Amino acid sequence: MGDNMTYITEFTLLGFPLGPRIQMVLFGLFTLFYAFTLLGNGLILGLISLDPRLHTPMYFFLSHLAIVDIAYACNTVPQMLVNLLRPDKPISFAGCLTQTFLFLTFAVTECLLLVVMSYDRYVAICHPLRYSVIMSWRVCITLVLTSWTIGVLLSLVHLMLLLPLPFCRFQKINHFFCEIMAVLKLVCADTHINEIMVLAGAISVLVGPFSSIVISYMCIFCAILRIQSGEGQRKAFSTCSSHLCVVGLFYGTAIIMYVGPRYGNPKEQKKYLLLFHSLFNPMLNPLIYSLRNLEVKNALKRVLGIQRAL
Repeated sequence: MGDNMTYITEFTLLGFPLGPRIQMVLFGLFTLFYAFTLLGNGLILGLISLDPRLHTPMYFFLSHLAIVDIAYACNTVPQMLVNLLRPDKPISFAGCLTQTFLFLTFAVTECLLLVVMSYDRYVAICHPLRYSVIMSWRVCITLVLTSWTIGVLLSLVHLMLLLPLPFCRFQKINHFFCEIMAVLKLVCADTHINEIMVLAGAISVLVGPFSSIVISYMCIFCAILRIQSGEGQRKAFSTCSSHLCVVGLFYGTAIIMYVGPRYGNPKEQKKYLLLFHSLFNPMLNPLIYSLRNLEVKNALKRVLGIQRAL
């Protein structure tokens, strides 16, 4: 066993086993998607900070979702682009574990932020007269700080369990970034506890929160159906439809990745599913919120109008 283990200083990410020409095409596409992600989420952040009408709990939570999406993309996409240009370029051991830690942190934080946003919509529609009391700024800040803190702490647990493990030689990770399950496959020791913790963590931050979101929206839909006017129903539903789309995209791919059955789902399929999760989701989120949200579109018109006037 001693001959097969060594002090690891770097890993090689296998990424996408494709021809050079296709890799260059993917490099161009992914660079474009990355730029759209940064611009779209940056636009959401800019609108929320510039327009006083968006200084509400709902958009406060949305601004943190945009920050998480930017961080998500910045953590994985640059390394993926480097690998498309130079497939043999390694990533350092410290850099790989940092990437793993940050990915888990942002993933858990986004899960919890989506729950917080569903709770905000529940209070706004089911208890509108008490909304300003229940969703005070103190409560909003506490909910956001709690989401970030839990994200960091859960990721630290996985990192502390991963650090003492011995790694074998010839470290080639069959992924486009240092995803925790792909890294664990290279360990020359029993990783049963680590895998159980990953599954337990996934269930606690995916299945539990998703169930609470479903319950929240069942209550919301019942409240919407009790609204007398059709206009009132449309307005209430429009405030929830964007969030529902984002929840479906995020939780759908994440649950299949980490909670779904280990068999019948080839590794390559899960790798490309995680590509959608880490590259396309952050790009689509600002599009969903801007195209389906009247307040965001009006805020953009007001900002552009100010710019023209100047």
